[in-house]
Amino acid sequence: MSLKIGIIGTNYISDNLCRAAIQVPGVELYAVYSRKQETGSVFAEKYGITHVFTDYEEFLSSEINAVYVASPNVIHCQQTLEALRHKKHVLCEKVMAVNEREVQSMIDCARENGVILLEAMRPDFDPALALAEECLPEIGKLRRVTYEYCQYSGRYDTFRQGEILNAFNPELSNAAIMDIGVYCIHSLVRLLGMPKAVRAYSTKLHNGFEGSGIVLMEYEDLLAEAVYSKISVSVNPSVIQGEEGSILIDYIGSPMRMEVRRRRSCRDTLDGGESRVIPYTPVENNMVYEVQEFLRLIQENEVNHRYLQYSLDTIRVIDEARRQNEIVFSSDLVL
Repeated sequence: MSLKIGIIGTNYISDNLCRAAIQVPGVELYAVYSRKQETGSVFAEKYGITHVFTDYEEFLSSEINAVYVASPNVIHCQQTLEALRHKKHVLCEKVMAVNEREVQSMIDCARENGVILLEAMRPDFDPALALAEECLPEIGKLRRVTYEYCQYSGRYDTFRQGEILNAFNPELSNAAIMDIGVYCIHSLVRLLGMPKAVRAYSTKLHNGFEGSGIVLMEYEDLLAEAVYSKISVSVNPSVIQGEEGSILIDYIGSPMRMEVRRRRSCRDTLDGGESRVIPYTPVENNMVYEVQEFLRLIQENEVNHRYLQYSLDTIRVIDEARRQNEIVFSSDLVL
């Protein structure tokens, strides 16, 4: 019996998810929910989806088994809770929700209803990062980790011309840390756990939107930093530094190339030491891995899976970073 997935949202990320899902045996793209019939129908036609809904209750009452939530951040929690209460499994696009209170309520609801809740965090499921972590013994004691994700947004051009689209609208609980920085922070807490201290810095645009930032995370004997931006692009790789060498990862969201560089002596730079590429063949769309894991968790009924803790730790770090940089959303004001 196939897993019938209903799609919420018809933007480019939903396109990527659908292209990934059709590659996974046992998954069926069954329905789409959109506020506008025409928009939903156009999206559905691209993927052979036969059911289009403009009423959310009717969508949840249909034959779908699971929901993929790709709506604006501000309504992730509300839509997810309703789906969970209808006993639907939920794959929720990052960032899972606006703050810790919302994320915890979603986790609690999934457990109460015995269904799977999973954040669609691509690096969690891509085999590349697991391969990189297997190489950690080669670089000795960890001393510094820098995960960097700076990607110039095509919508920023529109913003500079005076039009504010959803991607740069803080009223929808959007910020660079929620959209881009979350990849770095999530991967760091997965690798290192919760930091003992956080220090954050942000660059804001004229409408209050956070365009870029840095989050410093302090651990017992090492430092980590998340460097992110939606208004500039970086050529730097992400780097895991140890006393004996480093691991370089070209693109933290979807790794294509990873390398181990070992030093030869105390005077050597990494360029003078030994170097090897970590064998890895990337796929065109690494969202396929999150769909595969989502299906596995459902089949094995792993309601209390490990990824929930990663999502909770991540939002705790983000909450603190936002507090320090005075990035406040409407959901933060709800008592």
